[in-house]
Amino acid sequence: MDVIDHSQRLSHFRNETLAFEKAIRRAIAEAGDGPVPLVPSCPGWSAADLVGHLGGVHRFVGRILRDRLAEAPDHTDLTIFAIPEDPAVRAAWPKPETEPNRGPVPEALTEWFAQGARQLEGLFRELGPDVPVWTWSDAADSAAHTSGFWLRMQTIELAVHRWDAESATGAPAPIDAEIAVDAVPQTFEAMAPFRRAMTGAPAGAGERYRFRRTDGPESWTVTFSGERVLVEHGVTDPVDVEAAGTASDLMLFLWRRIPSTDLSVTGDADLLPHYFTLVPPV
Repeated sequence: MDVIDHSQRLSHFRNETLAFEKAIRRAIAEAGDGPVPLVPSCPGWSAADLVGHLGGVHRFVGRILRDRLAEAPDHTDLTIFAIPEDPAVRAAWPKPETEPNRGPVPEALTEWFAQGARQLEGLFRELGPDVPVWTWSDAADSAAHTSGFWLRMQTIELAVHRWDAESATGAPAPIDAEIAVDAVPQTFEAMAPFRRAMTGAPAGAGERYRFRRTDGPESWTVTFSGERVLVEHGVTDPVDVEAAGTASDLMLFLWRRIPSTDLSVTGDADLLPHYFTLVPPV
């Protein structure tokens, strides 16, 4: 169930892009001649690694949309990412064996990110939400395999990584409530089944979780039954554990950015960490 439309997501995508770029430039500027800061919410990553990661995702999705691909492109094909030939940029490009990359970070790397984000936004505008393309979702719903799926996913990911980038130099601003209310059910409906399948997560034993928004009327009840993830909106029947917080805090918890102690928890509090056993990170 979508809560915002294509044009609203486009606006959020642009705003979060600009905020992410601003946060990264601040992190680099504050570092001066010293090492660029680490990102507390992304262990082992620096601000430079975060730029490379998100910029790479944007170029990867851009290739899918530009060529209307029905299958995933080869992620080992580095031409997808259009990395500048500048040796300084190549040196700053994130590599698992050198993370965290503490710099220096050339201006050209930030410009590479900004250019890729603008190109991706342009593709989203050009295609609209309904063009069939490959996505990582295994849902039977045809809407899960469209350009609109990618705009929704990338808007959410941008917001999370903007929060990450801001956390590198201070207190990050909350996630926009409209994005967060869109992201919470997307976590259950799309990301949870994908992550469970990718990681071979244990079968659900009927665990019932409720995530209730305190700055609005929404609530989401999630039941893990065998291999299925069942999502209900707004129901009030009993659950094993309820976690309540702002839409932003619920989203950030589900993305493992904040601890459960930042939420109001009732019921079996020990069951809340088990959620991440049922939905492991990938």
